[in-house]
Amino acid sequence: MKKLILLTALCALLVSVAAAVVTAAAKNDKQTGLAIDKGFETVKMHCTPCHSAKLITQNRMDRQKWLETIRWMQETQGLWQLPPKTEKEILDYLEKNYAPLKRFRRAPLDTKWEE
Repeated sequence: MKKLILLTALCALLVSVAAAVVTAAAKNDKQTGLAIDKGFETVKMHCTPCHSAKLITQNRMDRQKWLETIRWMQETQGLWQLPPKTEKEILDYLEKNYAPLKRFRRAPLDTKWEE
């Protein structure tokens, strides 16, 4: 009986994980891999003509670092001056969807160091 309960729980867990993966994949653009959210089209239009969207999806920065990256691209890579409204929309999108993650592989150790 315990094995049946354990097997049922395991099946339920696998189904919920599969559903979560399908849901997460449905929220990303199939062509670029970018999260579909407010500002997605603006980011796609201004960023992907010059570089792969993977440069966005593999990086996670706070708003200030994203802004510094935009400035660097403008100063050294030929990125055009963005209208303030467009720049804000891009930064809002990046900050929401590609901010640093706040999770770790494991919980930090509560270590007391001897002096």
